[in-house]
Amino acid sequence: MSGRSAGRLPADLGIIARDVGSLVLMEAGLMTVSVVVALGFGELRAALAFLTAGGATALIGGLANRRFDDAPEPKAKHGMVIAAGGWLTVALFGALPLFLTAWLTPPAAMEAFVPAGADTASWEPIAVGGSTTLSSLAYFRDPLHAVFESMSGWTGSGLTMAVHEPSLPRAIQWWRSFIQWVGGVGVIVLTVSILSRPGSGSYALYRSEAREEKIHPSVVSTVRTVWKLVVGYTLLSVAVLFAAIRASESAYAESLSLGETAWQALNHAMTGLTTGGFSVTDNSIATYGSPLVETALLPIMVLGAIAFPVHYVVLRDRSLRELAGDLQTRWLFLLLAAGVAVLSAQNLASVSVTSGAFATESFLSFSVPLLDGAGLDAVRDSTFQWISAMTATGFQSAPIGNWVAGAKVLVVVAMVLGGAAGSTVGGIKIVRAYTVARGIAWQFSRVFLPKNAVVTARIGDRTLDRETMEREFGEAAIVTLLWLVALAASSLVLVNVAGPEFTYADALFEVASAQGNVGLSSGITGPSMSPLAEAMFLFNMWIGRLEIIPVLVFLRAGIWGLNP
Repeated sequence: MSGRSAGRLPADLGIIARDVGSLVLMEAGLMTVSVVVALGFGELRAALAFLTAGGATALIGGLANRRFDDAPEPKAKHGMVIAAGGWLTVALFGALPLFLTAWLTPPAAMEAFVPAGADTASWEPIAVGGSTTLSSLAYFRDPLHAVFESMSGWTGSGLTMAVHEPSLPRAIQWWRSFIQWVGGVGVIVLTVSILSRPGSGSYALYRSEAREEKIHPSVVSTVRTVWKLVVGYTLLSVAVLFAAIRASESAYAESLSLGETAWQALNHAMTGLTTGGFSVTDNSIATYGSPLVETALLPIMVLGAIAFPVHYVVLRDRSLRELAGDLQTRWLFLLLAAGVAVLSAQNLASVSVTSGAFATESFLSFSVPLLDGAGLDAVRDSTFQWISAMTATGFQSAPIGNWVAGAKVLVVVAMVLGGAAGSTVGGIKIVRAYTVARGIAWQFSRVFLPKNAVVTARIGDRTLDRETMEREFGEAAIVTLLWLVALAASSLVLVNVAGPEFTYADALFEVASAQGNVGLSSGITGPSMSPLAEAMFLFNMWIGRLEIIPVLVFLRAGIWGLNP
């Protein structure tokens, strides 16, 4: 930071270092839990990696937290820097278990993680020293890949460097799901709930993660209620998915043991509810080839896209009226229905000109007028992928890379928009898009009014005066503009480094997925992608999770300090 802020530098740095240290300490605790998981599966090398990573993380976080323990409470400007710096820091430390497990495990031991009987004919051997392995664990020997996976996990993005997830150790599968589960709710939210620091400081941290609505007057009480909801929904989701997988008639589902079914249900419930999208199967949800599993996941993904205060009111009052009464939830369901219809129509029109873009057989035992088996499956995949995209979950049931450009662009719209603010989703958020649209209409209508007219506007059930509307419209427009500028600039970079086999529609799709923290892929993301594009995606996922402004404040503070 520059010398002009030298007078305030120690106090500001102390506040930031102490609270980022708290976040890192929290992450060390999560690593310790994962040691138990590794030992439970007999993965001693992974257990050593998590233990070492947790020890180093706890040491650094503890030193920072203890050294600046007497620093004052954070203000809004500190909260934004702590949020941006904290998410970056936990992503960097979160890569350590991946990196260390990969280096502590020799190639021969990696081969043991490749599932017995798996069809590996199309798997590409990975060079490790003078040997090769088919286990995707080897990719995490590259520190950039490890950091990418960690950032994708913590931000709930779901893009992955693990080409074949079943070939990872169980502890690494768990860690990927676990950090998405925690990161979906918010690591800062988790820390506030445990540190129990009421007052303006915790609200500054809470708001820095783009969370405005509180369930209770106290932020700490709000966060604890959110976690109770998440834990309860997760347990329910595990039971639903377990039953759906066991009842599926696909060959893959029938081949699973009870233990493996429970493991997959647990991981997919964690990453589905918090709209993360990491999977433990080789081809995401398409592996099951099961309409029943896809149907079971639809309400789980939608639950994650509804604001937590709405969940609380619905459960407290035992009434579904709040779903229709809440502006964002109402628009969420309208947009989900409209998007499914439009995307289905687009994909139905392209069935005859695409190959291998949809499921291979009809999932209904009866005929539907005007639709053959291929058409039915185009509707099925369109439904699942639109909901997966708009809820920012990123589960994939179809090879979207084979879709026509028009269908990809439609999915981009869903990924850019996202679900409700106050939920676990990425994207611009419904309320912000609605505010921009209402603001444009409001500005236009003012042209026809006399200068002395009393101008008001309605956002949901709120009536806003001129000053309030201008402020909210301005804030929403700024974030939306920055979001779209970053999307356009990044997609132009990506299309130039992705390779000639990918179009601009593919590049736009991939960047929207990264920045919207979604995880759907057109085929660009992977260990062989350009390091420049991979590093750029780290930035896209980071700014997408925090909605850009905190990251800009962080960068500004690093150059000019925190003084005006």
